[in-house]
Amino acid sequence: MSERRLSIQRLTQQGFACFGDVIETDGRSHYSINAGTAERYDDLARVDVSAASGRPVLSICRAAPNAPPVRLRLMERHPLSSQAFIPLSSVPFLVVAAPAGDKLELEKISVFRSNGRQGINYRRGTWHHPLLALERVCDFLIVDRGGQGENCEEVSIADQNFLVVEP
Repeated sequence: MSERRLSIQRLTQQGFACFGDVIETDGRSHYSINAGTAERYDDLARVDVSAASGRPVLSICRAAPNAPPVRLRLMERHPLSSQAFIPLSSVPFLVVAAPAGDKLELEKISVFRSNGRQGINYRRGTWHHPLLALERVCDFLIVDRGGQGENCEEVSIADQNFLVVEP
């Protein structure tokens, strides 16, 4: 099977809207707190974890870097919740997503590059690849769901030969 090449897009609110939220402060409303020593940015993502009596879980994930060219291995989705990844290292990383649905639509996979200060929040049911750190080991804060019920479905795509390339 020949390679299926996917070009990397810049991560923007508009370009990522069908998959979820881009978590960033640039261009977002804020207000002063702590006697004017800090700025607060509220409501940067729609956290959705309450299905089947779920509860929010905060975790830290340490992701190993991926050397180019990046080959996609698997896609997953969380049918009971959203899932957010906020970089703690300020290092660019790749975001791979496909529209929510019971079936993964391979022809609709998109690839985005975070500038390292942008996080993402996948909407409930959105298909996505596991984290793809680039330059070095990176830590991410994860906002996820805990509780009863199966909340992770995985589909191997290693045999599809997807290769991520610069535009």
